[in-house]
Amino acid sequence: MATLGEWIKSIFKPKVEVQPEPPKLSEKEIATQKGEPWVSVLSLDLDLDRLGDGSFSLDWNEIFVARLVKAGYRGKTDADVVDLWFQDICRNVVLETYEQNQADPENRNKATL
Repeated sequence: MATLGEWIKSIFKPKVEVQPEPPKLSEKEIATQKGEPWVSVLSLDLDLDRLGDGSFSLDWNEIFVARLVKAGYRGKTDADVVDLWFQDICRNVVLETYEQNQADPENRNKATL
């Protein structure tokens, strides 16, 4: 049972209905709602004994895969399509590094990579 003071306060206190907060959307959900391609590296796993060995875990939306397919990437699954794209990215990084190395006259005749 409320006291007289609590009862009086409740009369003069404006009633406000508290609406629950809508769930926050992830970056992937936001991009998908906007119709934008989205891809992200979720994790990088390394073998600490062999630092050259490792793997990436990627996540993407269907719009990203559709963009890759439109660009000519093909695969049996979405993961295959994304993997081919990621291999191209890695290959381009290696080639760019090699080209930069070879641009230095001191490195042109040395075996690299």
